[in-house]
Amino acid sequence: MGRSRRPSGQTVDVLLALAADPSRWRYGYELGTEVGLRSGSLYPILVRLFDRGLLESRWETDVPAGRPPRHLYRLTARGLEYADANARPAVAATRRRPELRSAS
Repeated sequence: MGRSRRPSGQTVDVLLALAADPSRWRYGYELGTEVGLRSGSLYPILVRLFDRGLLESRWETDVPAGRPPRHLYRLTARGLEYADANARPAVAATRRRPELRSAS
């Protein structure tokens, strides 16, 4: 049975960052810096997305001398659909809330 739970705000941020350029491979530190998450929050999100088939990952192949390879991530086609269906509407709903409060 599939999960119908909405993604957390942190997951939404990661999905939106990845969906901004879905063909580009991204590494964790770069993503964490962009969305403002530390590794203890970011990597469990990446693992969950990968386990659900929403993310693909691989090791960096062209590594400069003196630096270890980085783990790279990008959305799968299914992950992009998930981001479109869940992350973008969540952001839109969050942006509408202040307007609703001020109208009261």
